[in-house]
Amino acid sequence: MKIFDMVVIGAGPAGIAAGVEAKIKNKEVIVLEKADAICQTLVKFYKEGKRVDKAYKGCDSTNHGHINFEDGTRESTIETFQNAIKEHNLEIKLSSEVESVKKDGENFIVSTANENYICKNAVIAIGRMGKPNKPSYTLPITLTKIINFNANSASQGEKILVVGGGNSAAEYAIDLAKNNDVTLCYRRETFSRLNDINLEDIQKAFEQGSIKAKLGIDITSIEDENGKAKVNFTNNTNEIYDRIIYAIGGSTPLDFLQKCSIEVDEKGVPSFDENKESNVKGLFVAGDIASKNGASIVVGLNDSFKICDHLYKC
Repeated sequence: MKIFDMVVIGAGPAGIAAGVEAKIKNKEVIVLEKADAICQTLVKFYKEGKRVDKAYKGCDSTNHGHINFEDGTRESTIETFQNAIKEHNLEIKLSSEVESVKKDGENFIVSTANENYICKNAVIAIGRMGKPNKPSYTLPITLTKIINFNANSASQGEKILVVGGGNSAAEYAIDLAKNNDVTLCYRRETFSRLNDINLEDIQKAFEQGSIKAKLGIDITSIEDENGKAKVNFTNNTNEIYDRIIYAIGGSTPLDFLQKCSIEVDEKGVPSFDENKESNVKGLFVAGDIASKNGASIVVGLNDSFKICDHLYKC
């Protein structure tokens, strides 16, 4: 049976970069992706034309890897990675969800439902947004169609509550406010995770009144009010909305990491050293999964460059 130098799990930016960097080192590598397309976070959670920034607030934007990624849109970013795959003839198996990664002597057995792959090293480069975070309070099942975790279902003329304090929440609110009555609710009084452009835009929208602000206010519960969402807030007020959009991040897939025998801390972040190697020798983590709150694309690219530079020094 063929033994790969590396199997990469996840075909997002970090996973594709790991494959490309290994190919540049003339290594046998394959990338396994559970979805039916690359860059699923961009495809599924980003609206058409959504801006994708190279510089993420608080992160180094210097790209040390070989994929030339710059500021762009959802579409141009996906095209960048498609071109990298073609240029380096990188093998990617889509619709191949990895069930386990197990150590077998000096190698690993990476198992999917249909096939096993043997490799010397493996890189886990899965995202944190595969399943969006949900609030602690119960969401009425009767309101499933109007309680969303992205902005794709919104119609014009709706009264919409956007919940969250990150870049996605701000961008949803700004975009939807062109044709809707929008309120942005964030449990903190100030924003700490917005990039400079989104921070300026959202503050301007608040000042101009195109977006209503509920800052320092959280939600205690939601009720079905004749097919609309009655939202009860911590300041003892309530309001009725046509639609609620949660943009409160994703969660680390802890079950999968634990199946791989990777140790995680109390926040769900896997353990790794300066080379992104986990507590399991030969098993590495890169990109979003190797961060507390999600990483920028450049951080993911640099993680993958670092891994391959460490493994395959010439």
